[in-house]
Amino acid sequence: MTVSQENRPSYRAAQVTESGGPVHVAPVQPREPGPGEVRLDVKASGICGADAGMAANPSPAYGFPITPGHEVAGVVAEVGEGVAGWEVGERAGVGWFGGSCGHCTACRSGDVVHCAERQIPGLSYTGGWATSITVPAAALVHIPDGLSFEEAAPFGCAGVTTFNALRHNGAEPGDRVAVLGIGGLGHFAVQFAAAMGFETVAIGRGKDKRATALDLGAHHYIDASAEDAGKALRAMGGARLILSTASSSKPLAGLVDGLTPHGRLTVVGFDGTPLDLPLDKLVMHARHVTGHVTGSPVDTEQAMRFALASDVRPQVQTAPLEQAAEALKTQQAGQARFRMVLTTGD
Repeated sequence: MTVSQENRPSYRAAQVTESGGPVHVAPVQPREPGPGEVRLDVKASGICGADAGMAANPSPAYGFPITPGHEVAGVVAEVGEGVAGWEVGERAGVGWFGGSCGHCTACRSGDVVHCAERQIPGLSYTGGWATSITVPAAALVHIPDGLSFEEAAPFGCAGVTTFNALRHNGAEPGDRVAVLGIGGLGHFAVQFAAAMGFETVAIGRGKDKRATALDLGAHHYIDASAEDAGKALRAMGGARLILSTASSSKPLAGLVDGLTPHGRLTVVGFDGTPLDLPLDKLVMHARHVTGHVTGSPVDTEQAMRFALASDVRPQVQTAPLEQAAEALKTQQAGQARFRMVLTTGD
């Protein structure tokens, strides 16, 4: 189904039109879906730390203008040829996983997020800081009743990433799990960890974050600005899993000391700084250091269902699309509580 040009409403997008240029909102013409694609009318779009890098990309794969955004929630507006299972008017979203080739070994084995040709909205094609986005139908996520568009959007990256990282890393209910960082990713992770039955330890900087961490479901809080977090974890008996959601990689080497034998440090947030880690800390205690990235659309839907069943919700701070530049600055300054979400008002 397509919509004729004369019947289209006005559309707009937050764009960067030249290398190093500012983010500004401009009128756009939405792209009609081709075979196997679906166009969404966007209702809400989250701001992730990676979006700043996308906005600053000097040579985007799809050229200028750049429109970031990979945490998108909206309504199906048009369905391309050959698409089954989606109808106009359905609530749907797309996250960091924005499509794959469908024929490589990773895709054929069901590991679509590690496809060598995987696509990411805002990086591989025009993203979701807009009133319209066109994506491969295989990347779409059904949004369940019970989640608003503003709540659903962050599940496409922050939600599914932390959900999968916690459930796929060997910890079992009753195990002690620590979460480093209480931000866009971390506030999700603390809630998920507590809901999954882990003895949850939140690690932040400053005593003022203690009440927030406990309100999110943490059983313990470690103020890393006042004590060595690795030693504090070890004094508790050690953590089976430490999930690092913070943007700084500096604390990680010390945190490894807080792992139990066979414990695992999983990194989902980082700043690109090399990890300087003496190997004896791993070898002598059979510890592991791993990375984790996102999840498939099916994983995202499961994260949403789990959230509804266990009363996990992102805490979002909304701003209209027209204030995308200011909202990005708020996110970059670490002042969002806890996820900035752009709304279209459409």
